[in-house]
Amino acid sequence: MSEDLTKKAAEILLKGGTLLSERCPYCKGVRVMKDGHALCISCGRKPEKKDIPNEKTQQKTESHLEKTLEKKIASLSKELEQENNHKKQQEILKSINSLLETMKNLKK
Repeated sequence: MSEDLTKKAAEILLKGGTLLSERCPYCKGVRVMKDGHALCISCGRKPEKKDIPNEKTQQKTESHLEKTLEKKIASLSKELEQENNHKKQQEILKSINSLLETMKNLKK
């Protein structure tokens, strides 16, 4: 472990970086990470940039999924209104129920 790498790792930690529990894939050394950039304290290699999902990205995805589910429910409701076959009605109702359950689970 070189002194330069130790200083660089200390700087990263002081600027809000984190010590990773995952070891370096090359030398199994300790790594630190800041802004998605990982640095091995032992060999100095930077194996990958990790994207850290933020809450806004997750909320956008959930919001988009909810809108999609709502559209599907509306579409199935219209289809149910037009359907005269009892068996087909039951299938549509099962699909709607499944979509509602999924939406309920998303909100938890």
